[in-house]
Amino acid sequence: MKNNLIKNIIRVLVVSVIVFSIFYFESKKPPRLLGSAPDVLVNYATTSADSLADKTLSTTSSSANKISSSIVADRASVIVNKSSKYSKAKEIVQPAGFINADSVRLSDFTGKKVILIDFWTYSCINCIRTIPYLNAWYQKYKDLGLVIVGVHTPEFDFEKNYDNVAKAVKNFGIEYPVVLDSSYGTWNAYNNHYWPAEYLIDVDGFVIHSHFGEGNYDETEQAIQSALMEKNKALGIKENIPTGIVNLTNEISATPFLARSPETYFGSARNEYLGNGKRGFSGKQALNIPSVISGDILYLGGDWDFTDQYAENTGEATIVYKYNAKNVYFVANSENGVKIKITLDDAPIGALAGKDVSSDGTVLIKENKLYDIIKGVDYGEHTLRIEIPNAGLQAFTFTFG
Repeated sequence: MKNNLIKNIIRVLVVSVIVFSIFYFESKKPPRLLGSAPDVLVNYATTSADSLADKTLSTTSSSANKISSSIVADRASVIVNKSSKYSKAKEIVQPAGFINADSVRLSDFTGKKVILIDFWTYSCINCIRTIPYLNAWYQKYKDLGLVIVGVHTPEFDFEKNYDNVAKAVKNFGIEYPVVLDSSYGTWNAYNNHYWPAEYLIDVDGFVIHSHFGEGNYDETEQAIQSALMEKNKALGIKENIPTGIVNLTNEISATPFLARSPETYFGSARNEYLGNGKRGFSGKQALNIPSVISGDILYLGGDWDFTDQYAENTGEATIVYKYNAKNVYFVANSENGVKIKITLDDAPIGALAGKDVSSDGTVLIKENKLYDIIKGVDYGEHTLRIEIPNAGLQAFTFTFG
C-alpha cells in the first residue's frame, strides 16, 4: 500500500511538472505562432497518467522545443527571404494631428495587421477619385485585419489647417485614421513623390506593394488579399479572405490619362505656363490678354498680385485657358467670397457645367478647395474663360481629367 501510494504521488508530480513545462514553452512562443499550440496541449491532455509517468521530463521538453523550433524556423526563413526583397516600413514621423483616431503608430499593428498607407491631399483630384476605392476596401476588409492609414501631406498651405482637412475627411466619407503630415516627415521617410501613393505593409512589417497615382485598383486589392491570407497563416487564424474585386467604374469617371493638358499653377513658384506675364515673379503685375492665344498656356487679364502659391486679382479680372481634356478642376479660394462667371468656347457652359457650377454659369468661390467646373462629354480642345467681377479670388491651379 505504501509503495503504491508513493508511486501515485510520483506520477502526480511528474504530470504536474510536464503540464507546467508545456505551458511554459507555449508562453515563450511569439504571438503569431499560437496556431499550433492547441494541438500540442490536446495531445498531452488526452494521454493517460500511466503513460505520462513513463515519459521523462527531458523527452517532453525536447519534444516541445522541437515543435516550437520548427515553427520559428519556418517563420524565420520567410522573414529572411523578405528581407532580401523588400524594405521595412517606416514609422509615422512628426504628425501634426490625427483625425478619426487619438494617435497612430504603425508599430502597434505590426505582427497583428496588414496596413495600407495612402498619401493624399484633399485638393488633389487624383486623390479624390481614389478615395471611394479606399473606403470600399476599408469596409470590406477592416474586420479581416486590414488597417488603412491616410497620410495627409499638403500641397498648399491651406491644406495644413486641421479644420479644413477634418471637413474634407467628413465630406469624403473617410472613416479610417488620417494623420496630418504637415511637415512632410512621413512623406520624406518613405521618399515619396506622388499624390496619391499607396504602400502596403504586411504582417511582418515589410512594404510588399506600392502604387503611385490612379488606376490598377484590382492589382492593389489582390495584393491586400494575399497579405491578409499570409497574415492568417502566420497567426494560425482559420478565416477565409474574399477574392472578389471592388469595381466602381460605373460610379467614378477616373480617366485622367487621356487628358493632354498639364496641371497649371498660378503661383510664382511654379507658374511656368503663364503666357502674358513675368514667370516666377512675386508681386503685382498688370496684364492684358492677347488677341491670339495658344493651347496649354495661362493668360490673365487685369491687375494681379502673385505669391508663391497663388495669384490674387486686385480688381475686375479675366482668366483664359485653351485646354485639351474632358474635365476641368479649379483649386481656388476667396476670403470674402466672389462669384465667377464661366463660359466655354465663347458660349454659355450649359450642360457641360461641373457640379460646383450654378444654372446661370457661375461658381461661388468662398473656401479653400477644388472646384469641379467643367464636366465634358468627350475629350477635346476647348477654350475656358472665367470672368471675375471684383477683387479677392485666390487662384492656385487648374487640373484636368
